[in-house]
Amino acid sequence: MPTYILTAFDKSGEKLLDETFEAANDEEAKKIGEQKLREHHCHDKTHRCVTSSGKLILFHR
Repeated sequence: MPTYILTAFDKSGEKLLDETFEAANDEEAKKIGEQKLREHHCHDKTHRCVTSSGKLILFHR
């Protein structure tokens, strides 16, 4: 399974979330990433989810 990295930041630049997880494909990873952001109350913060090769699949600023 591919590996994905999810990070979220505060406006000050402080890292609020930094998680690595696996998913079957990019679409599933996007759903998992959005769920993790809601669980950690970071869905309205600047965040990104990328593949281990650097492909951006989820971004919010």
